[in-house]
Amino acid sequence: MTSLQPSPLFSDGAVLCHGKRICLFGQAHGNAPVRACLSDREGHILGEGEARPENGRFEIILPPQQPGEDRRLTFESGGETVRIEHVAVGEVYLAGGQSNMELALCNADEGPEEAAATVDPLLRFFNVPRIPYPDPELEGKLSETRWQSVSPETSGNDSAVAFFFGKSMRRRHPEMPVGIIGCYWGGTSVTCWMDTETLETLKEGIRYLRDYEKECAGKTMEQYLKEEKAFQDALDAWNRQVEEYRRGHPGAPWPEISDACGLCPWFPPAGPGSPYRPAGLVETMLRPVSPMTLTAILYYQGEADAALTDHYDELMAAMIALWRRMMKDEELPFLFVQLPMWLDFGAADTFHWPKTRLAQAKVRDTVANTGMICLLDEGEYGNIHPTCKRPVGERLAELACAMLYGKGELSPRALRAVRAGDAVEVMLSAPVFARDGEAALLEIAGEDGVFCPAEGEMRGSAIRIHADNVPEPVSVRYAWTDYSDRVNLFGENGLPLEPFRLQAEKR
Repeated sequence: MTSLQPSPLFSDGAVLCHGKRICLFGQAHGNAPVRACLSDREGHILGEGEARPENGRFEIILPPQQPGEDRRLTFESGGETVRIEHVAVGEVYLAGGQSNMELALCNADEGPEEAAATVDPLLRFFNVPRIPYPDPELEGKLSETRWQSVSPETSGNDSAVAFFFGKSMRRRHPEMPVGIIGCYWGGTSVTCWMDTETLETLKEGIRYLRDYEKECAGKTMEQYLKEEKAFQDALDAWNRQVEEYRRGHPGAPWPEISDACGLCPWFPPAGPGSPYRPAGLVETMLRPVSPMTLTAILYYQGEADAALTDHYDELMAAMIALWRRMMKDEELPFLFVQLPMWLDFGAADTFHWPKTRLAQAKVRDTVANTGMICLLDEGEYGNIHPTCKRPVGERLAELACAMLYGKGELSPRALRAVRAGDAVEVMLSAPVFARDGEAALLEIAGEDGVFCPAEGEMRGSAIRIHADNVPEPVSVRYAWTDYSDRVNLFGENGLPLEPFRLQAEKR
């Protein structure tokens, strides 16, 4: 083993972030300084830096660079040299979250066709291996991971959301290389991506830590691994059964599949090696790729926490601050997805998801340099993993263009509400219209706080909301439900109106 080992993020085909100081890092044993040099295809030096290792790790800062391709990155230390070829400088995004970010392109609508038809050497992915707990053998997977450009042979297992995002960004700016670092795990809580120190600053963080500790009940790693194997064997068997049934019954709905194959054997066991433990994956997956210089972060998560907390906004805001510190960029743009509609087959409405949607909107409104896309029209009844991922990626691309370049389409949203006699007038960021006639999912309440269905009258960039049985309204809300197929309020740009809940001001 050589003593000089740059992070695998800096391997052949790497994408570096343009327009910012670039942080390079890795391992180096001994006291010899490490020198890094970025050069163009003619050998002209574009940037260089040097640092002495501390505790076996080095970090070198290069000056900001212009976008380009065919760069070479060279590391030298103590007589050793590592050369990295085919380096590009462009936009670099980290795509994080849980299963809806993780869902692979091969499993998405249009995914197989897109994968087969897309070859783009300047759209590249680095997918962080799933490492649930500290283990030298598992951690070795990261050192073997490399950047791959999009092609029919490589892109099927990439995140569908990130793929459609990257393809949209490349189409808008074909001269700009795009690199995406996939760092996600299905079913994870926001607390899985926060360290213990951060969680212990929050009452909710402490609760998550204590609740999980009680659930583990002193379980040893040996016990956990035995339970995990039994769970995984049962899950694999169920998945094989589902695949076999689908082959024989193309297009079968989930209720039919569940009747034939039984319910999915979820949940996985708790234990010291579980990827679902608080403060776990932040150390095994995110910290190893920090402090990567990024253009922005893309994030799709919240499903796992919707029924667990009424303080998701506090947890998410603290996580954003932590990730920015880890990447050494206090103003790093953070773009995320608001939860779509969802309700399991036959389940009663819990109203957990509308609460989480508003908590997510609160993060957007209170944490600087964050942005959110609305997916109110893209959920699926009975399927928590909608397979239509193109709108998600493309809306994230619109948001990125709006935040980074000042030009992109955003969903209209409510700004404030004002009493207007026996009605409430909601001021919007842009005009909306009802696609199929009368506005749906609007509700109004008086002092008793009891909401009832209301009518909405469009008035330019406002909606006048009223109900005959609420003569003195004080509050209004829109789309206050886990799931509905009646979403019909859209902006002129085709994007859905964000859900809202507002207290009416007096004129």
